[in-house]
Amino acid sequence: MPTTSRSLTGDLLIGKAWWRGRIDFNDKIQEIDAQPLTGPPLTGPMAGPYIVPGFIDLHVPGGGGGDALEGAEGVRKLARLHARHGTTSLTPALVTAPAADLLAAGRGIDTVQRNPAPGESDIIGAHIEGPFLNPAALGAQPPHAAAPDLELMKALMEVVNIKIVTLAPELDGAHELIRALTKAGIRVQIGHSLASFDQVKAALDAGAAGFTHLYNAMSGLHHRAPGVLGAALAHGHYAAIIPDLLHVHAGAIQAALRAIPGLFFVTDSVAATGMPDGPYTLGRSAIIKRGNAVFLDDQTAKPADPVIAGSALTMDRALLNLLAIGLAPEEALFRLSAIPAEYLNLTDRGRLCIGRRADILVLRADMTLDEIFIQGIRI
Repeated sequence: MPTTSRSLTGDLLIGKAWWRGRIDFNDKIQEIDAQPLTGPPLTGPMAGPYIVPGFIDLHVPGGGGGDALEGAEGVRKLARLHARHGTTSLTPALVTAPAADLLAAGRGIDTVQRNPAPGESDIIGAHIEGPFLNPAALGAQPPHAAAPDLELMKALMEVVNIKIVTLAPELDGAHELIRALTKAGIRVQIGHSLASFDQVKAALDAGAAGFTHLYNAMSGLHHRAPGVLGAALAHGHYAAIIPDLLHVHAGAIQAALRAIPGLFFVTDSVAATGMPDGPYTLGRSAIIKRGNAVFLDDQTAKPADPVIAGSALTMDRALLNLLAIGLAPEEALFRLSAIPAEYLNLTDRGRLCIGRRADILVLRADMTLDEIFIQGIRI
């Protein structure tokens, strides 16, 4: 950890308000000497820099050529790539795979979490996105869906710190698993599901806390069959959305913002993120990157309607996309840092507060990245 204190001066995001002044830190924030601004910082006499909390991404299957299912080497690749784009903390996500593969990958995530290296995003635990998913709602996930299995979850919990589990609540045994995971302090998210409105409501009553990539790979909203989406909009407090503007239309993001107080944003980025166009893998699925999008590399799929396979999004790009569709900077930034931290009860990060980790971003006037600090170390 750094022993020399640093100081930054500019417009600081404190909660959802802008303050002008100075922040002092080493590995933790030591002092904030600032005054609240009376107007938006973008119209003030300073045009930046803007000093904000680091991004927290709770859904990261890959990046930089690495896949979380590859174990420690893949996790380090993705952690290095996303750190360079302002993600100071993340949860690697494991897609559907045989149990042995999940256990091996879990050990790899644990290795990186216990032995962090400079220049890597902090690993705060794992997101188990599969295999307890509806086989008819896998999207681009590999075909290894399985029934909810408490014994498998117990085995995974022994090898890795699990923060989130995505499952389909309509599967037999789902509610028992939801209750057990919730009791263990793990957030259960509903996703890759064709559940009815009533099935989702029952899952929320059992302890499910959020929704995985809202709108995608779930039963949609019909006025006589509201489905997973309808239940999320009616009863959800937390949900994640991929704001690459390919997975979800801007209007749908705006609708979710009005309905779900704890809406936050994730990348769901895969190994192809930050890499040239071409073939990659998502677990055991073959995928292909074309420009800013990633698709299932299935030659039998209709060329005019390819299956989206995760994203090539980074959180700094997500910020710019959210600003482009009309979110205020403070609102977008709050949902990229503070709300994910709140959702996982991470009281040591997510906001600029004295005593919290010095996970800090410095943004230019156009809201692009200038400097990145992870626990006070500039990368």
